[in-house]
This record gives sequence, C-alpha cells and structure tokens, in this order.
Amino acid sequence: MAHASSAPALEASALVKSYSGGRGKSRIQALQGLSFAVEPGTIFGLLGPNGAGKSTAVRILSTLSRADGGTAYVAGFDVGRHPERVRRAIGYVAQKQVCDPMDTGRENLVLAGRLQGLSSSDAKARAGDLLERFSLADAGNRLVKGYSGGMARKLDVAIGLMHRPEVLFLDEPTTGLDPEARAGMWAELESMARTEEMTVLLTTHYLEEADRLASRLAIVNHGKVVVEGTPEELKDALHGDAVVIELADPPGSRAAEETTKAAQGIVAGLGLLHETLVDGRFLRGRADSGATVLPVILSRLEEAGITVASATVSRPSLDDVYLRHTGHVYAAGAAHDGAAAGERVS
Repeated sequence: MAHASSAPALEASALVKSYSGGRGKSRIQALQGLSFAVEPGTIFGLLGPNGAGKSTAVRILSTLSRADGGTAYVAGFDVGRHPERVRRAIGYVAQKQVCDPMDTGRENLVLAGRLQGLSSSDAKARAGDLLERFSLADAGNRLVKGYSGGMARKLDVAIGLMHRPEVLFLDEPTTGLDPEARAGMWAELESMARTEEMTVLLTTHYLEEADRLASRLAIVNHGKVVVEGTPEELKDALHGDAVVIELADPPGSRAAEETTKAAQGIVAGLGLLHETLVDGRFLRGRADSGATVLPVILSRLEEAGITVASATVSRPSLDDVYLRHTGHVYAAGAAHDGAAAGERVS
C-alpha cells in the first residue's frame, strides 16, 4: 500500500499507558495523553527525565508494548492493528549492545539482513556498504568482542539500517561513549540522515546532541508532551538572559547548606531574577538584562560574606528550555528518575 508523503511518518495521539505498581500499590501512569507528529525525513528528538514516559512511548511506537488508550501510526500503519507491517518499516537501535561479540562485524550485519528478508547477495552487498560508511571496513572481518565501545555502537546503528527502514528509532545512541567517540557518532548520524532519507526518532540524555542533530524536538514530562518545536524556536521563546551563579563553598557540608540558603534568600529578595532554581551550589535564573542585574546580585552576595566561584550570563540554551518546562536542570533530571532535582526559589 502506498502512503502519501504528506502524511506524518510518526504520529502519536492521546497515548495512555499504566503499569502495575506492585502488591498494595497504585498503578504507575507512564503516559497520560501523550501526542506528537513527525513529518517524513525529520530527525525528531524526544527529551525528558527517566520515568517521564519517553521510553514507554518508543516501545509502543516500535510495537514492543501496547497502549492502554489512544492511537499511534508509524509509516502510515496503525501500530495496534498492523504491528507486523510496522516492524517491516522500522529499524530499532536499543540502548544495550545488540551485536553478537562472538561473530565478526560483517557476519552480524549479514545475519540482520537475512532476518529482515534480504537475499544472501543483497545482504552481503549492503553489509559492505555500511561497513564503509561507518568506517568499519578494516574491522569488518574481526570478532566484535575486540571492538571499542564506539565501534560496537556504530555497528549497532548499521544493523538497524540493514533493510533500509522508513523510520529509525535511536534510543540513547551515544550513552557510554567517550567525547571523541560521541562526536564521531554524531557526524555519522548526520550523514546517515542525509543519505538514507529516513525519519529518525532520537532519545538522548545529551542536550548538545539533541541541539545538533534534531530538526524538531519535544520535551516529555509526567507522561505528556509539555513543549514542542525546533531547537531555535524553543530557545527564542525564552526572552532575556540565562544567569548562573556558582557558590564557592563545597556541597554537602552544613556550612554549604546555610550559605546556599542565605544566597537563595538574597536572590529572591532582590527580585531581579525570575524562574530561579537552586541546584546544589548553583543558583540559576533568567533576567531581562543579565549584564545589568548580575553586578547587583554579586555585590549583595559579597556584602553578606558569600563567596562566588563563578558567574555567567548567556543567551538561552536547551538546558534553560528544559528548566522552564520541567522545573529542574536536564543533567539532574536524567539521573534521578524524573524527580525534580532543584527547589524553586520563586
């Protein structure tokens, strides 16, 4: 069946999903009316803390789980009614390594192609092309157990591409990679998106990754989309400057707690920052003119005997967007299973 190119490649509408919380506990609401649509050829970033619902949404869209309510379409097919058609249209790269360490890279790719219905000759040809594209040709006949983490992750992505899917799900594709390997993977993913002309749904804990790769993104919190748009649209919607003040006292000590509380009171009392938040020994907020208000804040803190280690003023970033719509900074949200890591001070 042909599908109109104008139809969304991915569409979730009012998805609801809950899980048992265990004996004597109420059910956990993973999705509470989650909705978004992704146009063909888009790299779409899905952001949110652990427990926000993004992994559940990906599992439903990739047919690994069924929604309790709502509808979802992938490549024009109803996920609930035609899961087998969806599976033929998608590639899925999970967080954990999927390639067999006791086979060579080439053998892993050929097997994946054969499982997806490619002929032996087509699978071998496609495997050779992907090994070249991901700079793995020299390692193609080596056992995967001897690959570096970055090489194994590239092979995982190549496996997801073997059958030329219309939609590719990338679940935390660079988690665990060192900065150099991560940058290399970004370059490969950008090139892949151009040459394969596919739709990509990307989940990531790295805001820089989403900012660089995603042409559109959505932030998910408490099982629903709280904001959606291009990275630039979302940043431009935050007027003014981001202000970050780092206090000098080390975190964890009683003195540090008292200093932070005192600094919090001073900043709140001045009323110069809005949407402020305490994150460890960092005070974060936004101001209409950061360069104007920061000297005043620093002067008052100095008068109170509070030492500042650093202070920055910058244009809004995705981290500021995330803070605005979830109430906590992204790094903390990724690490603490959706719990708010910061405490609002105004």
